[in-house]
Amino acid sequence: MARTAPDTISPTVNLHDLYLQYARVLTPLLRIGPILGGLGMLLWRVQETRMPVSIKSIVIPPIGMSTGFGMFFAPTTRVPWSWAVVSLAFGLFVLSWPLISSSKLEQRDGVIYMKRSRAFLWIIFGLFAIRIGLHDYIGHLITPLQTAAVFYLMAFGMIVRWRATLYVGYRRLVAASSEGSRT
Repeated sequence: MARTAPDTISPTVNLHDLYLQYARVLTPLLRIGPILGGLGMLLWRVQETRMPVSIKSIVIPPIGMSTGFGMFFAPTTRVPWSWAVVSLAFGLFVLSWPLISSSKLEQRDGVIYMKRSRAFLWIIFGLFAIRIGLHDYIGHLITPLQTAAVFYLMAFGMIVRWRATLYVGYRRLVAASSEGSRT
């Protein structure tokens, strides 16, 4: 019987065991990824305040993010329905609130812009801290791929509600400006 080297992966090794085997490398990467994502979001938000807002710029991010639901075709990412509903609801009703409260639209020179908010930076840092804390807690209970699925659902719920609120505000400003131009 041929012996395999200890570094080779046996076909019977499950994904969780593989993760545990490489946890020393993956753990720092799983810390750096969210930091880079948070910095990317901050840069995006600053850029968003400099550019006029349109329906397209409000609606495209959640539509683009919805492609992530494809991950659930892989059985290893599936979570029970109750977990999915709770994760989505937590994003919709808890995590979206700070973003909604710090995102205001304003009309300048007949064009609609996102108003800058000093609180946004602190909100992003707070959401990041919550994410790290929850990730560490939840990561000990379920597999890394299921953890990713749960956090995806939270983020999706947060983005959808935030963008839906922006859309409603945008439509109100457009309607108010068209009424004002008629009188």
